[in-house]
Amino acid sequence: MTLVTTDMVKELRARTGVGMGKCKEALDTAAGDMELAIANLRKAGIASAVKKEGRETKEGLIAAFDSKTCVALVEVNAETDFVTKNKMFLKFAEEIAAEIADTNPTSLDGFLAQQYSKDISVTVDQQRAIIMQTVGENIKIQRFLRWLKGEGLSLAAYTHMGGRIVTLVEIQGANGQEALAKDIAMHIAAEAPLYLQPEEVPASVKASEEDIASAQVKDRPVEMLTKIVAGKLNAFYDQTCLLRQKFIKDSSLTIAKLVENKSKEIGVPLAVTRFVRWQVGAS
Repeated sequence: MTLVTTDMVKELRARTGVGMGKCKEALDTAAGDMELAIANLRKAGIASAVKKEGRETKEGLIAAFDSKTCVALVEVNAETDFVTKNKMFLKFAEEIAAEIADTNPTSLDGFLAQQYSKDISVTVDQQRAIIMQTVGENIKIQRFLRWLKGEGLSLAAYTHMGGRIVTLVEIQGANGQEALAKDIAMHIAAEAPLYLQPEEVPASVKASEEDIASAQVKDRPVEMLTKIVAGKLNAFYDQTCLLRQKFIKDSSLTIAKLVENKSKEIGVPLAVTRFVRWQVGAS
């Protein structure tokens, strides 16, 4: 049995908005299993929306670099917020993002071992060590990605909270739609969708949501249960699937409708094909 700590109770409260006492009870009942405690609170109708991220565990920032051929993101971590605001640290993160865009590494280990283009006498990892010695803190390159540009594609990144959250969106169908992609990227930063559309929700997640919804309405007449559960599942999709979410700049539109309207305006079918939302400290 896992010992329930104060930090665990605080994390559950941060993720569910439920009072400390109820969070403690839920964790005790679930023997310290955070996800089970959340599910039980939702089944009881005490918790509704649940944040994907719990407590932030790392400092750092996410840098984005937009080149002629691609957009690259990289997360660089440090020990304190003070260092992440250091000019040398900021410059290093920006240069690493550009390095990823220019060299197209296939793995993090391979990237760390390759020559650093601004000083070929050292590797990327050795340059990281040099920055560590200067700022006096451990620095880690946590993860990266690189999306290629191409014919009929529009990519845009959006940086929020000084690089603590960065989003990236790809629209297929036409070049020159970066403004639309940027608007959607801004929306993603604020609304944190988990999936692009309902078809991408894993079967296990769907089954769990149906189970939770059934538990919430178990006292209703049997003939109503199927309809009520379906309605709750649709509400879950509206909350977690990007294309079903209400656009933050105009709540009369879903993201799907926003894209459809732009398609009609330019006479070319457009589609959001993928997105990412990175937050410092979240995998």
